[in-house]
Amino acid sequence: MKSWAELDREYIWHPFTQMQEWQGSEPLVIERAEGNYLIDAEGRRYLDGVSSLWVNVHGHRKREIDEAVTRQLGQVAHSTLLGLANTASIELAGKLVAVAPEGLSKVFYSDSGSTAVEVALKIAFQYWRNRGYEHKTLFATLSQAYHGDTIGSVSLGGIDVFHAIFQPLLFQTISIPTPFPYHYPSLSPEECRDRSLDHFRAVAEDRAHQIAALIVEPLVQGAAGMIIHPPGFLKGLEKICRDHDILLICDEVATGFGRTGRMFACQHEDVRPDMMALAKGLTGGYLPLAATLATDEIYRAFLGEHKDLRTFFHGHSYTGNALACAAACASLDLFEAEHVLERSQEKIGLLAELLAAEIQPLPHVGDVRQCGFMVGIELMENVSLRKSYPMDLRMGARVTQTVRRHGVILRPLGDVVVLMPPLSITPDEMRTLISATARSIKETCGE
Repeated sequence: MKSWAELDREYIWHPFTQMQEWQGSEPLVIERAEGNYLIDAEGRRYLDGVSSLWVNVHGHRKREIDEAVTRQLGQVAHSTLLGLANTASIELAGKLVAVAPEGLSKVFYSDSGSTAVEVALKIAFQYWRNRGYEHKTLFATLSQAYHGDTIGSVSLGGIDVFHAIFQPLLFQTISIPTPFPYHYPSLSPEECRDRSLDHFRAVAEDRAHQIAALIVEPLVQGAAGMIIHPPGFLKGLEKICRDHDILLICDEVATGFGRTGRMFACQHEDVRPDMMALAKGLTGGYLPLAATLATDEIYRAFLGEHKDLRTFFHGHSYTGNALACAAACASLDLFEAEHVLERSQEKIGLLAELLAAEIQPLPHVGDVRQCGFMVGIELMENVSLRKSYPMDLRMGARVTQTVRRHGVILRPLGDVVVLMPPLSITPDEMRTLISATARSIKETCGE
């Protein structure tokens, strides 16, 4: 009888994976989970250091979410939102509006971060058309942006390794430089911020009549390597958008649901976007579900007689899936019942202390970037010379393979090792996470 690993190699095509290399490896096959740990088919336990790709919030097999899904199964697993409504999606929409930035009052459901962004793009495009502004068709994005893998969201992306090959399929966008000191080595973070804002302001003054929206990952550009924006940058972008009648879309797929220490990252600077894309942690890491929140002003632009053709013609079969909505409702209830955000502050402080004490001093760590529970550890061959490792060494991937021997699962973004534990991680588990990561960097990169 073939093993799970053999069957995997025979049948599965994995995402973001060079399958020729995978075929020669021994895959880690997860069979079950408990709390903040994943357990493989051999019974070995691993601390889930990346929240199962940034989605798990309260831990695995959380009783309250399990029970909510089970109750919903006793009612209905799914019914369409095309021509019908369902109670679970209505309940969740009310909860989302209650915790969202002020002004976001309408919820459009989809199934992933990419589709949440696609929905926002199409709404923004049609919003201006419905209002008679047919030339406002361009979208502005940040350099090194990542907004998903569907064609529209890829068009907004700026990471060549993911996006360059699809260039002939994509639409044109306007790129605003990310305010990151590595792009401007002689400038401070504040000077980087001001230069980037000046760039966007000049573009807006010249082309506001063409720009439909700016879309931004607030505070942290995750897939770019956990790039942290300087304070005031997001607020500055919002002001420029307001001054020039450009919609602001915040992509909170990765940053939402407590990852930065607030429910949503844009709340750190009291930014109120016109639309917000949500996914990943929405269901607590249980089921695929996404939502695009919009203002009443945007919603009203789609109202009219049938013959006016103002309808937003978009949707899919599982829109507003009842099981996923039930899980999401339970997850949001847990934020309140367990005071998750309040209790997170001490953990975020401990994480910062541990990173400064055990990771930052390592000789091959060029930078440690943290925003709440989101951490990127950049590895370098020579830190003093700012010399990166050759790509073919795959040092980030090697560190994340080594750390498994110490009972932790992490993911690389190139040579940036990503840590993003569940919000439910305990202080002792946090110490284990950082200790194992430090040991693995030493063992892989050398002392």
